[in-house]
Amino acid sequence: MAEPLRAPASAHPLLRALILLGAPGAGKGTQAREVARLYDVPHLSTGDMFREHVAKGTELGSRAKPIMESGKLVPDEIVLGMVEERVARKDCAAGFVLDGFPRTLPQAERLEEILSCLPLRRALAVNLLVDDEAVVRRIAARRTCKSCGAIYSAGEKMPRVAGKCDVCGGTVVQRPDDREEVVRQRLATYHEQTRPVVEFYRRRGQLLELDGSNAIATVQRDLFALLERV
Repeated sequence: MAEPLRAPASAHPLLRALILLGAPGAGKGTQAREVARLYDVPHLSTGDMFREHVAKGTELGSRAKPIMESGKLVPDEIVLGMVEERVARKDCAAGFVLDGFPRTLPQAERLEEILSCLPLRRALAVNLLVDDEAVVRRIAARRTCKSCGAIYSAGEKMPRVAGKCDVCGGTVVQRPDDREEVVRQRLATYHEQTRPVVEFYRRRGQLLELDGSNAIATVQRDLFALLERV
């Protein structure tokens, strides 16, 4: 296994909201976790937040579960208050990485309003580019730890002990929303509702794009190099 990527001592602090965009399965979660580790900032995933609520059986989880499992987007009114509260916490003062948000144009517009009240640099969005059929194959092979959310991939990166997470020892499973039929619905939803978010950041001069179809370690290095150039 390759050595984890480490930030050089000369690496710049993040000091901004970094937004990872791309189709489902483009690698946003994997790359967001790595960038957050490199810069020592929080990794904020609305998907993980919702799955936690589902696991705990909260009212929010009960509302979100059927929507998530159908491959559709959770309504903005459920998402925005949670995100606003989270980014205002002290641990986000040096920046943070957003994974899975914003997913709609109204979310992106509202997020810009929220971020304008924070003492950070202008937000930066990175769009990971991956072909649709490659996305379907990638997600169908994906497995996730039920406890900590660590991500694995059949044929590329699997737990050392089958079915048991290397990080926390939790159970590694295929999520219901990673089934092929659900993935195709999620892609259709993405093309309809989320691609306008990419254009939103492009128009504002806040968008960078990166080939996300390479091996995980390669994308990590390309992404970190891109951020350091910025």
